[in-house]
Amino acid sequence: MIKLIASDLDGTLVPEGTPDINPEVFEVIRKLKEKGILFAAASGRQYQSMYKLLDPIQNDVIFIAENGGYVVCRDRDIDCCSFEKPLFEEIIRYLRKMNRGYILVNAPKTAYMDCRDQAFVDQMRRGYKLRLDQIEDVLQVTEPVVKVALYCGDDAAAVAEPAKKFFQGRVHVMAAGKNWVDFVKEGVDKGAALRKVQQFMHITKEETMAFGDNHNDLGMLGCAGESYAVANAREEVKKAAKYVTDSNLQDGVLKVLRTLL
Repeated sequence: MIKLIASDLDGTLVPEGTPDINPEVFEVIRKLKEKGILFAAASGRQYQSMYKLLDPIQNDVIFIAENGGYVVCRDRDIDCCSFEKPLFEEIIRYLRKMNRGYILVNAPKTAYMDCRDQAFVDQMRRGYKLRLDQIEDVLQVTEPVVKVALYCGDDAAAVAEPAKKFFQGRVHVMAAGKNWVDFVKEGVDKGAALRKVQQFMHITKEETMAFGDNHNDLGMLGCAGESYAVANAREEVKKAAKYVTDSNLQDGVLKVLRTLL
């Protein structure tokens, strides 16, 4: 029997970088909870962005934010994995030298940018519903940093490859969607976070279902006995998943969730 469901958001449950979610999702997740089935939203997004997106059910779900770097339930921190400052600074210097896009620095409750492209900053706030502060230099951030992200406006998978080699064994680098490359602490990903949730809730892999579409979902899918890729997922994700459901635009996740009611 399924006791825990974990789903990616962008590209899986909602269109990439939007607040557009089918309201029926809220109703179904509430009904699943009544049946004793927990729902975990797992995303590269910051916690505040996820919290706003899932506002009607914010007290009914577990939040796996920042690609596993920050895990919260009912505003209670379950896990927070932050960089040591020298490594954080090295990542920023590397990305500035690469000069491929915009850098986003995420603390547990606030994101920071020193980007001067106001239209891009406004889009981040509007589309992802980020709590985002513009500052003079992101190296001035004094809070714990759980993720650094690069918006490259290109094929993130290709951009991520040289970074993976450069930071091998020190930083977990992953493509998150088509346009984002995420940097989190080594050993951190959605799968590691989901395992912690499973342990915390005494739930097994066989009692877990997961949904995803991109490289950063592979670890999570591997922690679920029932794993689904949406039809718009990367081919590597489809091969890793046990099943393929309809695309995010066709409510593929929601269709599977309905079968559990």
